[in-house]
Amino acid sequence: MNFGFIIDNRKCIGCHACTVACKSEHDMPIGVNRTWVKYIEKGEFPNTRRLFSVMRCNHCADAPCVEICPTSALFTRSDGIVDFDNRRCIGCKACTQACPYDALYIDPNSHTAAKCNYCAHRVDIGLEPACVIVCPEHAIISGDMDDPLTEISQLLAREQVTSRKVEKGTQPKLFYIEGDEASLNPILTEQSTEYMWSSQSTGVGHFAKYAERRMSQSDPAQMAQQLAGKEQWLTAHETKVFVPTGADEKKMLQKAWDVVKETTRRVYDAPNKGAVWGWEVAAYIWTKAIAAGAFLVPFLAVAFGFAPVPGNAQWFGLGTAFLFLMLTTVLLVKDLDKPARFAYVLLRPHWRSWLVRGGYALVLYGGFLTFLGVTAALNLQAITLFLFYGSAALAVLTAAYTAFLFAQAKGRDFWQSPTLPLHMLVHALLAGAALFIIATIWLDTTDDWLSYLLQLLTFGVVVNLVIIATELITPHPTQDAKKTVQIIVAGSFSRLFWLGGILLGNVLPLLLVWFGEPMLFAAAGGFALIGIFCTEYTWVRAPQMIPLS
Repeated sequence: MNFGFIIDNRKCIGCHACTVACKSEHDMPIGVNRTWVKYIEKGEFPNTRRLFSVMRCNHCADAPCVEICPTSALFTRSDGIVDFDNRRCIGCKACTQACPYDALYIDPNSHTAAKCNYCAHRVDIGLEPACVIVCPEHAIISGDMDDPLTEISQLLAREQVTSRKVEKGTQPKLFYIEGDEASLNPILTEQSTEYMWSSQSTGVGHFAKYAERRMSQSDPAQMAQQLAGKEQWLTAHETKVFVPTGADEKKMLQKAWDVVKETTRRVYDAPNKGAVWGWEVAAYIWTKAIAAGAFLVPFLAVAFGFAPVPGNAQWFGLGTAFLFLMLTTVLLVKDLDKPARFAYVLLRPHWRSWLVRGGYALVLYGGFLTFLGVTAALNLQAITLFLFYGSAALAVLTAAYTAFLFAQAKGRDFWQSPTLPLHMLVHALLAGAALFIIATIWLDTTDDWLSYLLQLLTFGVVVNLVIIATELITPHPTQDAKKTVQIIVAGSFSRLFWLGGILLGNVLPLLLVWFGEPMLFAAAGGFALIGIFCTEYTWVRAPQMIPLS
């Protein structure tokens, strides 16, 4: 069997019966939905039309949420239904980034991921999903697509259907009859805050845990005024004077553009889930880069004979790598909505997920560093040499594995860059060089060692700038990725990127090293570390500003 859905937009009247039935069937909290109806309006009065599109999980044949889930909490059944087991979910939110259709959310009550599961409990006893039963126009059709006798199979054979984001290669099994591109492609309409459920100030899903605290901090009078819409009413009824330009050509051009884009607007939608990967993810990428670089910098000096490493610098690098590795683990666990279940990553692993592979890389790297310190202290040279090279390999994997995790997050096009592993590896070397340059203030140093660190810092900054330019300037194949670039270079993250990431984190360290004043070298290292964090924060947050539904 191969279950799927058809939404017949010729019949849908936007009544939300499917949404209500779904919420009732699964006892869902307010603010989150497994099924919802999106409204799009086109044109200008009186030549207007309204389009309805039912949004939900696509039950993909090649589901990216299943692949990225570290504990197999999401899985594909033998009948093609993508189901979930919230008893295994650790709340890592990776599935929400992997889904190109915005179908998953974090349940505010259980703090675990949830989505449409095709009402599997009903299907197992021979019933249809609740949304199908309740639809008054029979606009939602479900069934076995491989059975030629079913209605869904016959509709697929004779009707022209469309699906959402087929270019992702997920093989979605949710089809639309007369699906409109403006309704199915979220980037064609702006997300507004001027319609019902378009925003929820207390947060939805993952952010609902902050709701009570934010409510308690709110001013009741101000909230009442906001709910009454007084500010919006005054703004809407202000007397405005428009000065005519007298340029008929400009008016005609504007009218032509209005016709082309059909003045499409989103007038009803589900609440925005926000950026579910926040500062914790950016911080753990930053600490992970330091943990890897603190070992790789002296390793490269020894392995390739670039410079003799002072004895206390070797121990400093080993201790710092272990310390920041522990801090990385703390941040990783802190970001989970179910932190008590972190051990599931190691004890109930789904090996296709890079979150699992990365978790084991962190554990093995920490173990190798520990045994390396012990064997070095005991002067066990043969074992020390094996652990030395093994730790270097694990340091590289620790630095770069998040790039492969991001690549599994198919919902975010900007993260699919093939240069991302190199981006993170260079950041590790740059962070390590910056750290040791700062440490020369109190550690023993030599001219050769300091020269090596400064050269590595300079090399890292130059290569980092080249990689960033490559990721931003190279033509991107999708509109989502192009829009992300605009957000980074000229949008809400532009100040952090240009001032923090580029000027403070790359240009200024180069200038300080160029001046050649030893007192300025430590400042160059500190600015480089700040720049790495600003860049990673931008790279993590900006792609999440793109709507997926």
